[in-house]
Amino acid sequence: MDIKTSEIDRKHIYKLMTSCIVPRPIAWISTVSKNGIYNLAPFSYFAGVSSSPPLLMVSIGKKETGEKKDTWRNIEETGEFVVNIVTKDLLEKMNISAVGFDFEVDEFEKAGLTPEKSLSVKPPRVKESPINIECKVFEILSIGKMGIIFGEILNFHIKDEILNEKGYVDTKKLELVGRLGGGEYCIISSDNTIELKRPDLGKKK
Repeated sequence: MDIKTSEIDRKHIYKLMTSCIVPRPIAWISTVSKNGIYNLAPFSYFAGVSSSPPLLMVSIGKKETGEKKDTWRNIEETGEFVVNIVTKDLLEKMNISAVGFDFEVDEFEKAGLTPEKSLSVKPPRVKESPINIECKVFEILSIGKMGIIFGEILNFHIKDEILNEKGYVDTKKLELVGRLGGGEYCIISSDNTIELKRPDLGKKK
């Protein structure tokens, strides 16, 4: 079947994209409002962009009312956020934080999670997450109804037990969660990963 995006509505395009572009890593973003209220929400339009400078990107939409989502609003007003990585044991709590609570609601409390003080930014980290990435805003672009937020990475917080001897994260020691289409997720673990070395076909001239 050939499907032209010009002939289908926005919702159908979204459903196709999220079911084709899989699995997607989840940015579980913690922010704090200018009034000091904690916020926590997951987003799967998320990727690394550059290592020099160290940048990541997350795309955040608007509420059905047309207002900016709380995460977007907080990041815009404070210039800071933390990306927390989701593992299998945190999936249910992440799902609770995805509910569209009122702006005044603290999702850390609703999900039973522990806010932990960050090193360089005001938003707290999720203590239960094995990896936390502190960011400051590098640039925000408004594209259609979306906010494309580029964050400069200031600090990584990584639990010692998941680091290998070279100081990198050993993903085989984690059960990472990826987002699929609709309400489906996948678990990436040592049982379903493979290691593939690049073939030595000679250096390019």
